[in-house]
Amino acid sequence: MRRLLCATALSGALLLGACSTDKSAGTPAGTTPAAGAGSSAAAALAPAASSDPAGGDAALKGNTEAICTQAAKTGGDSAKNFAQDLKLLIDAESAQDQDAVAKAKEKTSRDVENYSFALADMAKLASDPELKKALAAMGKQVSALKGDVRKLDAAKLEGLQETLAKACGTA
Repeated sequence: MRRLLCATALSGALLLGACSTDKSAGTPAGTTPAAGAGSSAAAALAPAASSDPAGGDAALKGNTEAICTQAAKTGGDSAKNFAQDLKLLIDAESAQDQDAVAKAKEKTSRDVENYSFALADMAKLASDPELKKALAAMGKQVSALKGDVRKLDAAKLEGLQETLAKACGTA
């Protein structure tokens, strides 16, 4: 139960940080599809335009505002996924269902990797040094989880969100 509360608090912090960096609060419904629990990081970046041959999204390359908006959306989606993943893990472990535990761990690992990849990809696309640094640091922090959302360090992630907000000009 304590882990679920921690994940919920962290999700709230990520969503709060995501909302504070989202400059497109008035975006019409349906214009940016939400990344599903099993979606790839590439799909999370896909709504803006098609990818260029070097990788990444051509429409985001060097566009700080678009990258900040996408980072906020991706962070919010990932926070929701992480909270769901933790609940799924706890429920599977409580039921002592080894198959369900294995599936929950696979899903959690995939979601963590997707978010880490998305952050690293956005960092590559950023031309603003502060934004590039903030996204890269967040990507490393998420990557360090090695697929285990229980290792989330809420204080560290919140500090990175603040750095991202500053880089995006919303702090």
